[in-house]
Amino acid sequence: MADRVLVIGSGGREHALAWKLAQSPHVKQVFVAPGNAGTADNGKISNSAVLVSNHTIVTQFCKDHNIGLVLVGQEALLAAGIVDDLRAAGVRCFGPSAKAAQLASNTSFAKAFLDRHGIPTARWKAFTNPQEACRFIISTDFPARVVRARGPAARKEVTIAASKEEACRAVQEIMQDVVTCLCFTDGVTVASMPPAQAHKRLLDGDQGPNTGGMGAYCPVPQVPEVLLEKINDAILQHVVDSMRQEGAAYVGVLQTGLMLTKDGVKILNFKCQFGDPQCQVILPLLKNDFYEVIQATIDGKLCSFMPAWSENSTAVCVVMASPGYPGDYDKGMEVTGLLQAKELGLQVFHAGTTLKDGRVVTSGGRVLSITAVKEDLMKALGEANRGVAAIRFKGATYRKDIGHRGIRLLKQSLGLIYKERCVEAVTNDVLFHQPKRSIVKIRGFAGFFDLKASGYDDPILVSQTKGLGSKLQVAQACKRHDTIGQDLVAVCVNDILAQGAEPLFFLTYFACGKLDVDVTQTIKEGIAEACRNAGCAFLGREMAEVTGMYSSGEYDLAGFVVGAVERGQMLLGLQGADEEDVFIGLASSAIHGRGFSIIRKILLMSSLHYSSPAPGSCGDKTLGDILLTPAKPYSPSLLPVLRSGHVKAFAFIAEEGLLEGISRVLPEHVSAVLDALSWKIPEIFCWLYKEGNLSEEEMAWTFNCGIGAVLVVQKELAQHVLKDVQRHEEAWLIGEVVAPCHTGSHIKVKNLLEALQLSSPQHLAKSHFSVTQIYAKEPGSCAQVVLVISNKSGVEELRNAARAGIPTRVIDHKLYGSRSEFDSTIDQVLEEFAVELICLSGFMRILSSPFLRKWKGKILNASPSLFPAIKGGNVRQQSLQTGFKVTGCTVHFVLVAVIHQEPVSVKADDTEETLSERVKEAECRAFPIALQLVASGAVQLGADGKTRWKQEGQSLCLQGEKSDCASSPVMLEPQENDVV
Repeated sequence: MADRVLVIGSGGREHALAWKLAQSPHVKQVFVAPGNAGTADNGKISNSAVLVSNHTIVTQFCKDHNIGLVLVGQEALLAAGIVDDLRAAGVRCFGPSAKAAQLASNTSFAKAFLDRHGIPTARWKAFTNPQEACRFIISTDFPARVVRARGPAARKEVTIAASKEEACRAVQEIMQDVVTCLCFTDGVTVASMPPAQAHKRLLDGDQGPNTGGMGAYCPVPQVPEVLLEKINDAILQHVVDSMRQEGAAYVGVLQTGLMLTKDGVKILNFKCQFGDPQCQVILPLLKNDFYEVIQATIDGKLCSFMPAWSENSTAVCVVMASPGYPGDYDKGMEVTGLLQAKELGLQVFHAGTTLKDGRVVTSGGRVLSITAVKEDLMKALGEANRGVAAIRFKGATYRKDIGHRGIRLLKQSLGLIYKERCVEAVTNDVLFHQPKRSIVKIRGFAGFFDLKASGYDDPILVSQTKGLGSKLQVAQACKRHDTIGQDLVAVCVNDILAQGAEPLFFLTYFACGKLDVDVTQTIKEGIAEACRNAGCAFLGREMAEVTGMYSSGEYDLAGFVVGAVERGQMLLGLQGADEEDVFIGLASSAIHGRGFSIIRKILLMSSLHYSSPAPGSCGDKTLGDILLTPAKPYSPSLLPVLRSGHVKAFAFIAEEGLLEGISRVLPEHVSAVLDALSWKIPEIFCWLYKEGNLSEEEMAWTFNCGIGAVLVVQKELAQHVLKDVQRHEEAWLIGEVVAPCHTGSHIKVKNLLEALQLSSPQHLAKSHFSVTQIYAKEPGSCAQVVLVISNKSGVEELRNAARAGIPTRVIDHKLYGSRSEFDSTIDQVLEEFAVELICLSGFMRILSSPFLRKWKGKILNASPSLFPAIKGGNVRQQSLQTGFKVTGCTVHFVLVAVIHQEPVSVKADDTEETLSERVKEAECRAFPIALQLVASGAVQLGADGKTRWKQEGQSLCLQGEKSDCASSPVMLEPQENDVV
């Protein structure tokens, strides 16, 4: 059923929000309050005169008009708590709470927050007395001074002065390299938007007074992909995580103004909604249904619905303003040419316009935003300027050079870019070489390698370049730099082995914001050691200090290897594999590639850190130690085997997971079947599988699952080749090439789940009773879980609920002054979701009397004993000590009225651990049964506090009679896991 949506605001941003929402098939109508001429009776979009400053009136409007979603464009309303008030009244609203919105509304709060969490920002101090502020400015040695006013009448933008005197006057140039980076966030996951840059000065060439924004463009070439990733992880994700830790989970759109400085990227300011005019260039590039993105964000499901953005497209927005803006300006001037602009294929977003006698007239300072989307920045600017030329109103003011900084950057040569960004490059001579290699060193970045002296007759050169991706960020987080150089050499060398090539020499490129001699020396030593092990020369390296690109301690590392193979010894590759050929798998020593992106998210959602003890039998190693174990170069052990003529193909399982790695050596006319029980899967993969709650398919596509490389050989030669490989490497026969499979996957991995379970660390206890057991609504069931509440973020139940598409909420009891206040908040959320039954899982908190009275007969709990035999204490220990032959679990109403019991036999050889595990399994069976009994009406709590059953002959809730069912239970699980 389609929703009605209310957008609050009247600017170009709100028109853009309404325009994008109206494109969704899920949206029936969009109201804009108060709106403008562009949102008045425009298809699905219409204006509303509701008084938005009065939250009670807005709430009543939403209920009267069946509004399913509210978007707030104005930050002042967010700071005033409109989101809190609407949600409390049961109105679904997109945006941060008042507490979270302090990031934008309270500069002192924001700066103190950034300092508390070590997030990079400029040094700061807040004042109420201007004389004290000026004295502070004069006394500092800061290279720049930023002045920002606060209060209802203050400008939202900042002024950045080049001198102390200018800072005191606070009237000088706005910093030109401020970039805007925005993201959607559900309080846990961050989904970045392409970066945008707004032009604040009124006139071309960044002249004239400061304004709210005279145009914008997106994306910006000043922010390469690698820097955007750093901003996402080190800044946006850090801010969201820290807000959640402080009990103010941030949900909505977060915008950061960032400065690119010589010390790295630093936060200048925040906005708690789309910026204007940034919104007008970002939303046109969004490929997804905007309404669906918003819903996923509100529901905490953003991780499973990440937005996608148009590639190879650039949006430019040019703002047309009234004469006199940003000072006093005239109103009521007629606007013409809007139809001509539309015919050019442009989008015109209205801001300061209104309708008068059927005509569009000006009513504000910024009047229109003309947006063009083209394949590059130059073309987009040209089209936007054509639209501006087609539109007329008296004294229209606009710029013709929007995006000029990006255009200038694109026109510069690589050398000029390096010069402008203050790159200081240094080179080393040859660091290491093999005695038998003939290498001549020269000044600069080059060196000679005598290929003929290496003994080749008719060689083919093979080269490869690689980076380490997210694994490099893990190394920097762990401050562990001794293994990544080895890793880099191994992934490069192993890749050229796919062509049967021997590695000859290796070079590397290292870039950082500020050179750390100890770090670079450690990395160099790791590279030199790996080159020795691989049998190749370390020819040299280039290092660059790139100011403004990397934060303190951050760096990037890339490797380049050149190898050779005799022309007649190149591997056939894909065309060589045939039916009945066999796969030989070599043991992996490490995790590589895109798996680290998943690992970082798993750690984010868990309570573990890189310094936590490693899972399983890993001794004193930390989780970081295990994750940073380097790959090993296979060239010394495999080159003789590859040159024997017995191997058809070879693939190193690096960036991709097991399935994609196998596909590199598998032609389309055949398929493959692997048996996961045929090789040893390291414990770390089982831990990732459980902690990340991943599926078998996700494991096989993302991770190598213990296989570092594969060989394809004829079945008759398999044992012979395997023995040759096993002289130096741990290896197994892991599968075979089979006839093509025309349905399902091209590659099948059998028994992966069993193999992962077999490799499970013995000391990792299986998870206790989990609400996941009743997430899926079984056929004939009268109950469906509609909400999971926890007082702790990141617990397993929340992750499982999110994967099952069930809304989640985190309500931290530590933020409330009393038990009744905490219970009251839970009660409000339960009412919001129309909950009818509550299931407690591991809930150890005492519920308040008002809560129990209201929900009497509606709360179910599970206890690990058969009532009333054992109450309190260590149930399992008492069962063993007293010699009971039967124990079990009981699902009951709160308090104690029994609904269903599940007995468990006590075995002679039972320990507390084994008995506890079987009782937990019994709880998993018992809870859904009890829930079905209550939801169907077969069982209820009587007025006397005892369980009442329907008399025989009274109908129970059957599959076809679901209208009589209580269909909305909620899972409550606080305390140990503290989830409700």
